[in-house]
Amino acid sequence: MKINVKLPEVVGKGYGTFWKYKGRYRVCKGSRASKKSKTTALNTITRMMGHPEANTLVVRKTFRTIKDSCFTELKWAINRLSVTAWWEVKESPLEMTYTPTGQKIYFRGLDDPLKITSITVEVGHLCWLWIEEAYEITDEDDFDMLDESIRGNVPDGLFKQTTLTLNPWNEKHWIKRRFFDRENEKVLAMTVDYRCNEFLDDDDRELFEDMRARNPRRYKVAGLGEWGIVDGLIYENWHEAREEPFDPQEIAKRKGVVSAFGLDFGYTADPSALFCGLVDRAARVIYVFDEFYEKALTNTQIAAKIKNMGYAKERIIADSAEPKSIEELRQLGLHRVAGAQKGKDSVVHGIQRLQNYKIIIHPTCVNFLTEIGNYTWAKDKFGNGTNTPIDDFNHLMDAMRYALEGVMKQGAMLGESSDTLAKGSYWRK
Repeated sequence: MKINVKLPEVVGKGYGTFWKYKGRYRVCKGSRASKKSKTTALNTITRMMGHPEANTLVVRKTFRTIKDSCFTELKWAINRLSVTAWWEVKESPLEMTYTPTGQKIYFRGLDDPLKITSITVEVGHLCWLWIEEAYEITDEDDFDMLDESIRGNVPDGLFKQTTLTLNPWNEKHWIKRRFFDRENEKVLAMTVDYRCNEFLDDDDRELFEDMRARNPRRYKVAGLGEWGIVDGLIYENWHEAREEPFDPQEIAKRKGVVSAFGLDFGYTADPSALFCGLVDRAARVIYVFDEFYEKALTNTQIAAKIKNMGYAKERIIADSAEPKSIEELRQLGLHRVAGAQKGKDSVVHGIQRLQNYKIIIHPTCVNFLTEIGNYTWAKDKFGNGTNTPIDDFNHLMDAMRYALEGVMKQGAMLGESSDTLAKGSYWRK
């Protein structure tokens, strides 16, 4: 089947070169609302229907994040192109099939590498790889493993290609060095921003204009798609447990280990964020094992999400600036939600206590990893550092402070025994 796609009508402007490029690598960094993911989804569906022997692999760092991101974007693209009659979409297992030929789009997470390296296609060849939120992949070796999954000869008319889409939070990321800092005829490295998205309405554009006035640092990255400059990190006492991810249930069984849950509220511009940790006070170690991080959640949806994660009975310390929300969560069944004990200099004092602990982060906590790697001290108008954190990358950072405020106070042990976690099986791997 042939589809005639008129880019200005279906995709809009700004992606002509991206759409047509057939080199080995397409790397698209961009701001929020820059259409990079939607354009990639449209391009993937259109390409597959025009190349009857091609299959696509879609990857994110953690499999559980795929359904609400790439998978949803590809379903949207099928609908927008009016080709739903020719596509079979399954959620178990997560895959899409172009029914006239049997070609497939496969979905995998980097947290299960064996499922990536063992992919065997039923029809044709595995030609294309799309890595969404590629910034989450912090180890270049992991990318190389993914890239090598697109291997072997392909017939004339087909081509192999790896596409990376990302928000460019940190200029020290290996993607910048590898794809943007040097010219390579096999690489298309491009930057896009919200200004090429003519489908935004006035309210959407107003959010970016407000960001430019209120938070110029964030606007450069989240608005214009420029690389983020990370200078003056607040926490340097952390690492990702990538080589040997810890087992929260095993940690929870250790003597003296307590659980800690914290909640930061958001809605339109900022996400609501849940921090889930275990604390070994004697060893001064914090284990970050789970999270949620999502915008536009009502309190009813927050409560449902926490219940679905299995944490409804846990003591959760939430932002006390929203007592009405805390009370509503209690009425919705989270009876043990309590407000944080804020006070003068509570942010700085909380940070200082956390700096005395080693923070070990499970690799599935991708949003926590992004925040802690970009959470820095603000600078004054002369460029000098201050003792005030930036008002950015702070949602899970605040939730962590709320969760641990009682656990780490001198002489206090307000964290609870984690027997429930140790005996339970609800932790989401």
